[in-house]
Amino acid sequence: MTVIADDIKRFQDNREDELNSAALYTALAAREADPRLAEVYRRLAATETKHADQWAARIAAAGGAVKPFRPDWRTRTLIWLANRFGPELIMPTLAATERQASAGYAAQPEAVGMVAEERSHAVLLQQINRTSHGAGMEGSLLARMEGRHRAAGGNALRAAVLGASDGLVSNFNLVMGVAGAEIASSGILLTGLAGLLAGAISMALGEWISVQSSRELYEKQLATERYEIAAMPEEETEELVLIYQARGLDQETARLLAAKLMSDPATALDALARDELGIDPDELGGSAWEAAITSFLLFAVGAVLPVLPFFFAGGTAAIILSAAASAAGLFAIGAAITLFTGKPVLYAGLRQTLFGLAAAGATYAVGRLVGVTLTG
Repeated sequence: MTVIADDIKRFQDNREDELNSAALYTALAAREADPRLAEVYRRLAATETKHADQWAARIAAAGGAVKPFRPDWRTRTLIWLANRFGPELIMPTLAATERQASAGYAAQPEAVGMVAEERSHAVLLQQINRTSHGAGMEGSLLARMEGRHRAAGGNALRAAVLGASDGLVSNFNLVMGVAGAEIASSGILLTGLAGLLAGAISMALGEWISVQSSRELYEKQLATERYEIAAMPEEETEELVLIYQARGLDQETARLLAAKLMSDPATALDALARDELGIDPDELGGSAWEAAITSFLLFAVGAVLPVLPFFFAGGTAAIILSAAASAAGLFAIGAAITLFTGKPVLYAGLRQTLFGLAAAGATYAVGRLVGVTLTG
């Protein structure tokens, strides 16, 4: 009896969640000026209502009473916010709610068929959130498709600058710290090389794990999509239709495009991977080994600058040369950052240099203090 009562309570909670979502989408449809997006919201509301009816049937079959529904305070608040400030304000919340719903349904055997729909709703809401109402596909996507904006190249350049910066700043501080302790030049050189290798290996390992984990996750998601294309082609078609409508296509055009893509499993998987999951199936996030080696080299390029003077000089001269080489490297990195920020080169370069020298000065002072304390 307790098990049945618990099931009825779970069914009732699920039904209320679905009806709250339906009420939200209905309110968004009523407010939306773009008829295409309004139709998307109405279809989302219809899907949530269908789910609610399924839970109501299970409640009745288990001998429970289907309670009258009234939107809860959270739903009423979200509707008020959408009406007052626009749907964009609540889109991230709605997408998160749909993701939570799909995760919660995954453990419920009665929710077969609902998990994929809830997940697709979350993806669709993210697409809507990134798309300007009435403007079709967002500018960054159009620019990328037309070849005017190379996001990958920009990210690679940014990663190169930041990787070299990490290596330079961390090893410069390490070298200045041990130099402040008045360790012999050979000891400083050994410490600097050890810091270079340790940091570069750590960065490479972290990058390898990050990229490889992403690839494995993408492969799992693609396997799930491949199964759903074979087992539930109608639902996958509807996902594409909704996504393309959210991007600005009318329903008829979106349906024709989705049907054409779904006619071949390979093109269907490619379309769903790119448009639903945001995955490039040809790349899967890139090569883990390439990322690791690149990260190692970039860190090493920055980290070697503070160490170089100790190969051919010693004492105070080597410390001064190390600081000068590091300052030049810091200025160059600050200047390179202006490629992304648009700030004046002199301002950004001097700012990076001053911050780096201040940090190194602090570690030198700490090293000096520790060195004096230990040597008594």
